[in-house]
Amino acid sequence: MTERVVLITGGAGGMGRATAERFLVQGDAVVIADISREGLNGAVADLAGEARTIDASQVDVSVIADCERMVEETIDRHGRLDVLVNAAGVWDEGPTIEMTEERWDRVLDVNLKGTFFSCRYAIPHLERSEGCIVNIASDYGLVGGRGTAMYNASKGGVCLLTRSIALELAPTGARCNAVCPGDVDTPMLHGQARDHGGGDPQGYLDGLLAHYPQGDRRRFIRPREVAALIAFLASAEAAPITGACIPIEFGVTAGY
Repeated sequence: MTERVVLITGGAGGMGRATAERFLVQGDAVVIADISREGLNGAVADLAGEARTIDASQVDVSVIADCERMVEETIDRHGRLDVLVNAAGVWDEGPTIEMTEERWDRVLDVNLKGTFFSCRYAIPHLERSEGCIVNIASDYGLVGGRGTAMYNASKGGVCLLTRSIALELAPTGARCNAVCPGDVDTPMLHGQARDHGGGDPQGYLDGLLAHYPQGDRRRFIRPREVAALIAFLASAEAAPITGACIPIEFGVTAGY
C-alpha cells in the first residue's frame, strides 16, 4: 500500500502520540493536531526522523472552525486524507449535583462535539480515498460509572456516533470504528489522579486497579497497546470491520 495520510487529534500526548508513532513506523505521513503548541513542538521533535513525514496543526477541537481548518490544512499539505483518529479528550468527575454548565460544556465540547465536527469535515475526503475513522471512546462509553455522568454521556455519544457514521459511510467504502480503552497509563490519567484523588493520587490509582480481574497481574493499559488496535482497525485486514466499538480494558466491562 502506498503512503497514507493520517490525521490525529490530541496527537501531542498519551494515546495520540503513541498512535502517531505507530503510523510513522509503518511509513505513513502523519499530521498531529493538538491545542498545546508546546506539546506539538515536543511531539514533532521526538517523532521526526529520517524518512518520516510529520506535520503539526494547533487546533482547539471544541471550536468548529478549527476542526474545518485542521482538515483543510491537511489536504493543502498532502493532497488527501486516508485515516482520521479522534484522540482528543478530557476527563472530569464528581457528583452530578456538583457539576456546572461550564464543566459540562468543556467535557461535551471536546469529547463529543470535537469528534463529531472533525468527522464532519473529514468525511468527504475519506469517502474519496475509501479511508477510515477511528474514534477513541472509552469503556465508560459502554457502561456507567459513579460520579462520571458527564464523561459517560460524552463517550456514550461517541460510541453511537461511530455506529451511525459507519452506516452512513458504508456505501462509499469508507469505515468508522471506535476503540474503548479503560485506564491508560498517560499524563491524562495521572492528572486525573492528582485532581480527583483527594490529596492521595496513588490511592486513587490503586482504587482503579482494584476493579481489574487480573489479581497480582493488574496493571494499566499502555498507550502503544491502544495504538496497535487503532492501527489494525485502519488496516486493509480490517476491511470487514465497521461500526464496531471495541473494548480494550482487561475485561473490566465483561461482568462480575
